[in-house]
Amino acid sequence: MKMRRVVILGATGSIGTSALKVAKDIPERMQVVGLSAHHNAEALADLAKDFPSAKTALSSGPDGIERLVELATLPEADLVLIAIVGTAGLKPALAAIEAGKDIAVASKEILVMAGEIVMRAARQYGVNVLPVDSEHSAIFQCLEGRDPETVRRLILTCSGGPFRTMPAEELIGVTPQKALRHPTWNMGRKITVDSATLFNKALEMIEARWLFDVVMERVDVVIHPQSIVHSMVEFVDSSILAQLGHSDMCLPIQYAVTWPDRVPNSLRALDFAELGRLDFEAPRCADFPALDLARIAGAMGGTRPAVLNAANEVAVEAFLSHRISFPKIWATVAEVLECCPHVESPDLDALIETDALARRLAGEITGGI
Repeated sequence: MKMRRVVILGATGSIGTSALKVAKDIPERMQVVGLSAHHNAEALADLAKDFPSAKTALSSGPDGIERLVELATLPEADLVLIAIVGTAGLKPALAAIEAGKDIAVASKEILVMAGEIVMRAARQYGVNVLPVDSEHSAIFQCLEGRDPETVRRLILTCSGGPFRTMPAEELIGVTPQKALRHPTWNMGRKITVDSATLFNKALEMIEARWLFDVVMERVDVVIHPQSIVHSMVEFVDSSILAQLGHSDMCLPIQYAVTWPDRVPNSLRALDFAELGRLDFEAPRCADFPALDLARIAGAMGGTRPAVLNAANEVAVEAFLSHRISFPKIWATVAEVLECCPHVESPDLDALIETDALARRLAGEITGGI
């Protein structure tokens, strides 16, 4: 059995917390050698007591990214879990790849903003990019060992969020408090709002495009309220493979750590008789336009996905700060996509510049600047 020595960037967040549970559940397969937090020094110190051999770092402050890069390139590490919300994980992820480390990606923004650059670097340095999102882990598991030419569609499942059945005219009255009540997952504030707007799934569509090297036209979404089927792959013969399990991030995290092996754990198994039924329905794209915005941005490529991601982050913060309404999140992203200049083949500097510009434009629209 192979022991994976893992650095966890974002150890105090929801993904990081689940990763540490996995480390305790399979200590013979996972050794934590590095931990980071953004600014919660007390929480990080508590984690260090449980994992005394792990090096630690805070990512806040002017040299925070450099501290993350140092952790991501530790000589003793062979896998870096990127569990940082936002774009702060991009440079550490690229540094880890260049240092020959596999990366496990839980931060959608890395592949949404710079998927082409990240995946090209991974191929260049011969490392693996392992998905940690439950949906992408499901697709990864369904695709293993199969010829990409036999794939017709990737089908991402989506809970639909707390407003799946709410009439469109009532969405204007959605408050941050209501949006933060996700029906299935326990996640951070930004991701929970993204699940309510379906921008979480929109970002996952673009992420899947790069992770699995498919065009946007072959990435679909279906609403599945129970969140038991985590995603599916349809093949050219019309067969569909799916990965199922209870809603628990520990499973995709564990598989990223133990891949290609499967090992026992303490997670609860499915009881199909207890489940009784599984429901599926089409997303309401006209009322929740995030998916259509992602299709446009993902098909255009270049800087467009970075613009979508940055504008959404600013709009979500404006909504949580009661500066804009819930539907204004979509409207803000659409407006920024319309007015932000497009670069077809950006390098990293161009992506960072575009990200900053999109944030400024979104801030002006939402009254944050």
